[in-house]
This record gives sequence, structure tokens and C-alpha cells, in this order.
Amino acid sequence: MLNTTTGRGTSTRARPVLLDTALLPRAIADAFRKLNPATLIRNPVIFVTEVVSILVTLLAARAAFVGEPWAFQAGIALWLWFTVLFATFAEAVAEGRGRARAESLRRARTETEAKLLLRADDRSLWQPRGATELRVGELVLVEAGDLVPSDGEVVQGIASVNEAAVTGESAPVIRESGGDRSAVTGGTLVVSDWIVVRITAAPGSTFIDRMILLVEGASRQKTPNEIALDILLAGMTIIFLIAVASVVGLASWNGAPPSVPVLAALLVTLIPTTIGGLLSAIGIAGMDRLVRFNVMATSGRAVEAAGDVDVLLLDKTGTITLGNRQAAAFHPAPNVTMRELAEAAVLSSLADETPEGRSILAFAREAHGVVPPALPAGAKVVPFTAQTRISGLDLPDGSYRKGASESIVRALDTEAPPALREAVERIARQGGTPLVVARDRRLLGAIELKDIVKPGMRERFAALRRMGIRTVMVTGDNRLTAAAIAAEAGVDDFIAEATPEDKLGYIRKAQGEGRLVAMAGDGTNDAPALAQADVGLAMQTGTQAAREAGNMVDLDSDPTKLIEVVEIGKQLLITRGALTTFSISNDVAKYFAILPAIFVAQYPELQALNVMRLASPESAILSAVIFNALIIVALVPLALRGVRYTPSGAAALLRRNLLIYGLGGIVAPFAGIKVIDLILQMLGIA
Repeated sequence: MLNTTTGRGTSTRARPVLLDTALLPRAIADAFRKLNPATLIRNPVIFVTEVVSILVTLLAARAAFVGEPWAFQAGIALWLWFTVLFATFAEAVAEGRGRARAESLRRARTETEAKLLLRADDRSLWQPRGATELRVGELVLVEAGDLVPSDGEVVQGIASVNEAAVTGESAPVIRESGGDRSAVTGGTLVVSDWIVVRITAAPGSTFIDRMILLVEGASRQKTPNEIALDILLAGMTIIFLIAVASVVGLASWNGAPPSVPVLAALLVTLIPTTIGGLLSAIGIAGMDRLVRFNVMATSGRAVEAAGDVDVLLLDKTGTITLGNRQAAAFHPAPNVTMRELAEAAVLSSLADETPEGRSILAFAREAHGVVPPALPAGAKVVPFTAQTRISGLDLPDGSYRKGASESIVRALDTEAPPALREAVERIARQGGTPLVVARDRRLLGAIELKDIVKPGMRERFAALRRMGIRTVMVTGDNRLTAAAIAAEAGVDDFIAEATPEDKLGYIRKAQGEGRLVAMAGDGTNDAPALAQADVGLAMQTGTQAAREAGNMVDLDSDPTKLIEVVEIGKQLLITRGALTTFSISNDVAKYFAILPAIFVAQYPELQALNVMRLASPESAILSAVIFNALIIVALVPLALRGVRYTPSGAAALLRRNLLIYGLGGIVAPFAGIKVIDLILQMLGIA
């Protein structure tokens, strides 16, 4: 059967373990290190919680020192510290998953001796030089078995390079001077032949160095969305601080002010500690999901932008289509049988080693039962050339040719019958490529070659449409061919005979209308559009210019991955929104769940609102503090994994968000606090 793969090979990646036990010791240690106030102040909500924890701890210690009751205060202090630790632990676990990837990348950047060329025109003259000592512009020789010492461009030679250390793919790729396959990455292995590489990265700034910083979170900056959410959480913290202060004022006026530990615990349970503790972990986990998908983002801003994309520009060849034209049908001329045409097509393609030629042989065998024979002895092969646009075979019983219609007609000095001309024109109108087959001077019919749309693309584009994303196919084909393929694939629009200026102009026009645009590219001519796009996904196998212009790099060099990148971005935004909804609903519910129980003694009228019938004010506040800490632990897996995303409209997503996480955030505190209260009663603690 004809092979219809893209040539990149496939790989299966095991689903990552959510909480790898091997990472836990380091994560626990990091959680304690993150208690440093200078570090924690970047998270205002958890910083306030830590300050309150310190205050209650000091009050408990003072009570124990002077002989006053201290167990209740110590219990509150303990669970407040757990709240802070669980928040820092969530962030540490998310960072630990990325750090494991960084360690593998660091091993890929193994120190090695480079062969520094002394003369550009003589490969035999070189001297050893440490890889970290190489400077931009220097030339190094890399032979079979050598590691590429640093990022660079191939300026001489051609070689097979194993990039598994960077991409995780075991199939070697070809790297050669010139074109879009000249970029090489430090730490990859040359497995055959040789290349001369011009160094393009200074020490410490190679591609792998940048990836290590990104996946370790060392250079992760907060996105505008996170900053806005931080401001919202800080505002809510101030509001609840004022609310608690008001309670103090009322209680003091009534002559029975609550103790400082109770007020401190009340403040912590009411401020949005849930989302405050998980916000950083959500962002890091989003970056980590991209890394595990072999995509490196230069910033969290790029991941977030992917979730808001409105327009998706996709290259036709290799992205929407398989990239190689394949035989799809035979169209016999009048008075020619299908069998006769199929046999002539096979003989004219017998020596054709191109993907198109092989597809003709496969189609004839599968569709018409014509088994390709061995190449006869004494046969004269007529190779394809750009000048003749014809190929074929000369045999003792005749000459067989196939090629472009006008080229065959001109070479044979004949005229195509009207039915054959009509078939050729129809194939072209439908977006295919017609090849006319002839034996001697007789035209037998046409072969229809099609750029095959990848299976499932129409369904994927329909899913993107449900997300509200407009898909645009970019191709160098003429408008007729582009329109036919666009209709078959199901894209919303297309750019035919596209130039770099056309791509750039389309992106700017869409952005001028307030849309966010994503694009994938690999060539130098794609660099302006990649730089202009809000999300520019550059291929690792592409040119240095393309990789520097984009804000994401796909290590597998699979342009279709742009669709998954958008889905990961949307999952990040939805996860953040869902847990924010849960946290705010949670805080409102806790407010009405525990306040009546705490102040029912001072205000008996509140008994009507004490629907939970908690055992005592002490039990109410301690149950709320324990629930507040444990809910963060319960939600850590969801923050790391992300809320499942299914393509749907904004209204449907909002309804689901409110129904599951809004309603869940209201119900959970009532149920959770009551259960903890019952357990405390059973244990005789409160």
C-alpha cells in the first residue's frame, strides 16, 4: 500500500505522571525555601497569609510562656503554616516537572572539544577548542560521531544529524548548506558525513541554554493576565481585611471582641488563598505542557496569547496536505481502455524515483491490478528535466512518456483530442495536476495527481471554528488550485500565490481589526510574518532567522502542532478562570458558613443563619482553617493537569464554568467544614 506519511516519523509520548514520587523530596525542600518573605511577596495573598501565620505563632508561643491556654492558638498557627506550605509546594512541584526536563537538556549540552578550522578552505587544518570558548563567526568542522558544539549554520557539506537530545526524536535529519535546512543545534550528533558550521550563538546563549532557563522557570515573567488577576486578588484581600476590621469594631462595641488568633484565622479563610496558592503553579504547568509537547515558548505571554488566538495561518504543503502529490485517478482518451492506460502509466513511471512516480505505480497496482514489472534489461531511461518536463522509458516494443500536457503535445508534434483536453482542464480546475501519458506518438490519457489533504483536517478545522478561530491556508499555488484544496480541507479563507508581503499584510490587517493571529513557518521568508504574529511558531529545522523571529519553537518541526498549541493556551486560560471562579465562590460561601457560628454568642439573632450547627465558635474557626489548607492540596492535581478543554463557544464555556466551579465553590465549604467539624468533635479537639 502507498505510504502516505509525511516523512517526519511518528512518536508516542507517555502521559506524564502527575506527581512523580522522585520529584517530591526536592519539591518539599523547595517549598520550605520559598517561605522566604523576599520571594513570597510576589504573591500578595500568600504573603499576607505568611505574615498572619507568624503573628499567630508568636501569640501562641507567648501564651505558652506565660501559662495561658495556648493549644487552640497553636492549632490555628499550625494549619495557617500548612496553608502557606501547600501553596509553595504546588509551585515547587510544577517547577520540579520542568526541572527534570532541564536536567535532560543540560546533559545534552555535554562539554566537548570542537574542531576549530584555521582556514576556511582546508578541512585538514584545525585545532581543538573547548565548546564553551567558541565565539560567534568562528568555523568548526563536525564529522561523523562528533557532537555539534554550539548553535550554528552549515556553510559547507551535508550530513545526517541525530537531534534526539533536543527533540526526543530518534530519526536523523539531513542538514546541508544553503536553503532552509542549514540550522544546527548544539548538543546534537552528526551520524554520517561531515559539515562545516559557522557559530551563531555566544557561550551561555545557545538554544539549549535558553530552553533550560525557560523550563526551570528562571526567566518566566508574569503575563498581563496574571498581573491583572494579582491586582484583583490583592483588592479582594483588602476588602475582606476591611470586613474583618468592621467585625472587630462591632464586636468591641458590644463588649466582647474576638481574640487576635480568631480574627487572623478568619481573615485567612476569607481572602482568596485558593487561587492565590495555585496561580503560579497553573502558569508553570502550562509552560510545562508545551515543553512535554516538544514546543519551547520564549515567555508565558506567548502561551497565554495562544489561548486568545482568533486567526490561524497554516501553510498548505506539509501542514494541511501531505506535501507530495499522489496519483488519484486515470482518465483514458477516447478508444483507449483503462487497462491500457494503466499499463502505459506504469511503464512510463518504472524508473521514476520521485514520490509522484512511486504513487503512480502504487495506484495502478491497487486500483487496477497492474503489477509493476522489473526494469527490463536494455531499457533506456528518459529522466525528467525542468526543460523538457517529460520522463519515460524506451523499450523494444515502444516508447512510453508522461509529462505536462503542453510538453507532451509539443514533443510528439501531435494534437490532443478534445475529450482529453477537457479532462486535463477539469483536473486543473479541481486543484489537481494533470500528466498526459503517451506510447510512441499516441496520447493514451491523463493521470490525475492530487495534493492529498491529511485525514481528519476538515474535522479539526470544524473544531477550531467552534472555538471561534478563523483558519487561513497560505500557499504559493494559483487561485484555482488553492480554492479547490481550501474547499476540500474546510478552511475559512486562503491566500494564493502568497509572498512574504502578502502574509505580513494579512496579519497586520487582522490585527488592525482587533484579532490575535498565530502562524507557523520555517523559512527566512517567513521571518517578518512570524515576528508580526501574536503567536509565531518556528520550526526547529528552519532557518536561524525564523527561529529568532518566532516566540515559540517546535522541536519536532511539525507545523500542524500549531493547532495543539492553541488548545494548550486555551486550556491554560480556562484552568485559571475555573479555579478563580471556584476560589471566589469558596470565599463567599465560607463567609456565610462560619460567621454566624463564630458570633452567635455575641449576637443571638445570628442563630437563624447558623444552618450548619457547628459545635462551637472554636470548632467553626478551626474547621474553616483546616478546610482552607486542604482544599489547596485537593486542587493541586487539577492545576498541574489543567481543566479539560472541549471546543465550544464562549457562552457555553461560561455556563459550564459557573455550573461546575461556581456552584462547586459554594457547596464545597459547607460540606467540607461540616465534615471537619464532626471529626474534631469525635476527636474531642473542639
